[in-house]
Amino acid sequence: MYNQQKIAVAIPCYKVEQHLEQVLDGIPDFVDAILLVDDCSPDGTPALVDRLASASGRITALHHDRNQGVGGAMKTAFRKAMEMGVDMVVKLDGDGQMDGTYIAPLVEALQEGDFAKGNRLFDRRELRRMPTIRRIGNMGVGFMVKAASGYWNVSDPVNGFFAIRTDILRRMDLGRVADRYFFESSMLIEMHYAGARIAEVTMPAIYADEHSNLSIGHTLFSFPPRLAAAWLRRLHLSYFVYDFNICSLYLLVGLPSFLFGLVFGLCEWIHYASISSPSPTGTIMVAVLTFILGFQMLLAAAQYDISAPNPFDKR
Repeated sequence: MYNQQKIAVAIPCYKVEQHLEQVLDGIPDFVDAILLVDDCSPDGTPALVDRLASASGRITALHHDRNQGVGGAMKTAFRKAMEMGVDMVVKLDGDGQMDGTYIAPLVEALQEGDFAKGNRLFDRRELRRMPTIRRIGNMGVGFMVKAASGYWNVSDPVNGFFAIRTDILRRMDLGRVADRYFFESSMLIEMHYAGARIAEVTMPAIYADEHSNLSIGHTLFSFPPRLAAAWLRRLHLSYFVYDFNICSLYLLVGLPSFLFGLVFGLCEWIHYASISSPSPTGTIMVAVLTFILGFQMLLAAAQYDISAPNPFDKR
């Protein structure tokens, strides 16, 4: 136990037979339970999970009869942890890409928070070791995750090394949490509606001989539409359903003005260009002024959204 609180480590297991035992060796003694979730792995992982569980009383083996992805595996572990009366759950990958010595700092950060997340971006020397394509992808996807979740102060939102309190899990709608690689992003999005408070712990990224099953192309094409939909849902619920404030007015006036100025200006420009005639000054002024007015109000809405407290946090 850690400060009289029961701790569990959840490890989604898919093609990790070469790294899993080494990962388990790095888990500290204060961890009460280790949940190994075999996600219908096609190699020797299922047998290894059973063998490890039979050799240690604190290891529980859980098996899927079909592959459900990292999110599906973690939701299985979350439900088991809540059933066991665990206070905190730490997610640790089974491929050796996460350092088990950082479990203690993550748990310590939960003493006054609800969710603690690793941050690989605070250490510039370690950041240089991250492959360039991952850095670029993290920046782009990370910004979209911040907008969709409302957690603008989280620097590394796509990091999957985290710890969470089970009382927050009980308040979350786990049915809306994604099963596969959108899992970490959807966790942040749904925690917004549970009013969770987030802390970050600085830690290095580890890149060894592990193989990532995540396709960059799949991420580029599948993440943005889902994040855009989550962002629109958050704005709708935060500023038009559960609350109505100055940001709501900025959005109500700014978005139509911006779109009108943009569309009207483009249509008029195409029309007058097609007849080889200069656009009238009045037409130009209408398009430009409504566009600028709308843009300024959308900027004001964004500033308010970034600085405003979470409306779902009632504590």
